[in-house]
Amino acid sequence: MMNRLPLWPETVVRVQHLSDSGICVIPERYVKKPSERPSISESIDKEINIPVIDLQNLCSADESLRRKTADLVSTACREWGFFQVVNHGVSHQLMAETREAWRQFFQLPLELKQQYANSPATYEGYGSRLGIGKDISLDWGDYFFLHYLPMSLRDQNKWPTLPDSCRELVAKYSEEVVKLGGKLMKIFSVTLGLSENHLEQAFGGEIGACLRANYYPKCPQPDLTLGISPHSDPGGMTLLLPDENVLGLQVRHDNNWITVKPVPNAFIINIGDQIQVLTNATYKSVEHRVMVNSVKERLSLAFFYNPRSDILIKPVEELVTEEKPALYSPMTFDEYRVYIRTRGPCGKSQVESLNSQK
Repeated sequence: MMNRLPLWPETVVRVQHLSDSGICVIPERYVKKPSERPSISESIDKEINIPVIDLQNLCSADESLRRKTADLVSTACREWGFFQVVNHGVSHQLMAETREAWRQFFQLPLELKQQYANSPATYEGYGSRLGIGKDISLDWGDYFFLHYLPMSLRDQNKWPTLPDSCRELVAKYSEEVVKLGGKLMKIFSVTLGLSENHLEQAFGGEIGACLRANYYPKCPQPDLTLGISPHSDPGGMTLLLPDENVLGLQVRHDNNWITVKPVPNAFIINIGDQIQVLTNATYKSVEHRVMVNSVKERLSLAFFYNPRSDILIKPVEELVTEEKPALYSPMTFDEYRVYIRTRGPCGKSQVESLNSQK
């Protein structure tokens, strides 16, 4: 189905190139409606942050400590849809080196990066827009998207050859992050009262995994635009390695935008739409967006842990009751993500449109 998507409707402009050109006014295509612009006047408690969870006790011989950690994850999924994890098992050095390799890639000359220019057919490669609608508002950011799993989709020839270490680092990093994702899936299953492999099996037993390196250049008018517009992630779960120095990610919580303050060497985890569907909205995906600034560029690595693309995803039978009937009709992830790849980030309109009880 993805191959039926057309080419980009117009010439793709690299945001980094715009930023480096020295413009003082951003093009109209990047200017958000007044109601959608980031507002520094929004009253948000500066001390609020998403939950931070230490995973080391998952290996404890003390069952009460394992249960306490799992309960913290469950509460975060129910109340926030976002949380940070430390002592997660992924090498801190590997995290830093992989992030630095991508930073170096985005500093390469434009003509080298253009060799990896992507298309809407797969989105794989060097990109600068999400959504193929000709008149959609554009976001202030570039990215590089690649497939890791299933193996049938992995094509390392499409991965950058520069810097020299990039391909090797991406492979090692992805392997470790997949392990962390599997660990979290087991916690999700158990805290929902299911067998620990239930959600993984509902994903088709063969996950899809892909990486998007996000690059947000400096912006001369950061109060008028966004790095990524508000959206919930269409897949299963996202494991984000944020920029270690520059804030930007905001999460909607109780109708406020909370700026996430990353903990050193932590991953930011968020629930995606597919887990919302599987859990019949017990665990919900949450709107988030990215701000940009005029002083520093920002880089993050978003790793998407998704169901097999051709298997029907629907609420787990054990989570459907008379009091809470199935909220969503079955749909494959391939069918689902065509929506966001056509329209770009649109809040939670996609998953909410599927609610059969409305």
